[in-house]
Parts: sequence; C-alpha cells; structure tokens
Amino acid sequence: MGKIAFFEDKNFQGRSHECCTDCPDLRSYFGCCNSVKVESGCWVLYELPNYTGNQYILSSGKYPDQQQWMGFNDSIKSCRSIQNVYGKSWKIRFYEKKDFKGQAAECVEDCASVYETFKFQEVHSSVVMDGAWVLYEQPNYCGHQYFLERGEYNNYTDWGATSPAVGSFRMITKF
Repeated sequence: MGKIAFFEDKNFQGRSHECCTDCPDLRSYFGCCNSVKVESGCWVLYELPNYTGNQYILSSGKYPDQQQWMGFNDSIKSCRSIQNVYGKSWKIRFYEKKDFKGQAAECVEDCASVYETFKFQEVHSSVVMDGAWVLYEQPNYCGHQYFLERGEYNNYTDWGATSPAVGSFRMITKF
C-alpha cells in the first residue's frame, strides 16, 4: 500500500491530509488541493467523490502545483492506490467499435500516437489482459487521463470518458 499527502496550497503549504488507503470521499479533510506528495506507490486521484470525474494518475514524487499532474482545477475529492497484482507484464487490446467489434489492435508498450501507430480515429472498447494503463485523450500523453486495470471495457464510458478520443497511452510501471 502506498502513501500520499494532499495540501490545500501550492508548494506543500496550508492544510494537509495524509492517506494510506483508498478514500471515496476526501471532502472532510480539505477544501481544495493545489499540491501533492506521493511518498510511495502509484495513485489515481479523482475530481469528484466516489472515484468519479477527471482522473489523474500520479507515481512517487512531488507535485508542487496542479500543472505538474495536468490538473484542470483544484478539486480532488477521492483517491485510490493502484496495486500491481498482475506481475511484470502489460498487454492491452483496443477496438474501434463498442462491445469489442470492428478493427482491433493489441499493444504491450507505450504509444505516443494511437492514430500514427494504429490508424484509429477513436477507441470505443478495450480489454486489458495484463498490467495497468493510462489512456490520454490527446497524443503525446496530454489531455484527460483514464486509468484502466485488468478487465473488459465494453464502451469508453466504462473507463470514465465522455468521448471515444484516445490519443496516446502508457503502461503504469511504478507501483
């Protein structure tokens, strides 16, 4: 299990809260979040309670302001630790249509441009066979982030996205 500390102000100032377990509702601990220290592990931070809203995937390190984790605002209301229970391999399959239909592409490494690599305009469903992954809305690991762990995702809404746009993705290797 990892350890993370949230701070209301930039540069690790102001009211703070440390967390070592998944927390579906952080609202009673702080009002806003402008800096984070990930002491150990890898975490998914959520903009809203109950693991909903924008997602941010952070590995060990110091994040003195929101821009360091590509935050869209100062709202962090839930978090969960990413546990690597699958060993040291990564494998993901994407489909151009929902319910695992249409053209498929399989990958075992990071991809900076889904379109350039697979010629996919959109990703509507996915199967994670091994490891944990971060999907990014735009190429070159930019835009909204989505955490996927082992399992089947029949539609992009299953991983929390509001559109089928997937521009890049990478393996989560720091647990």
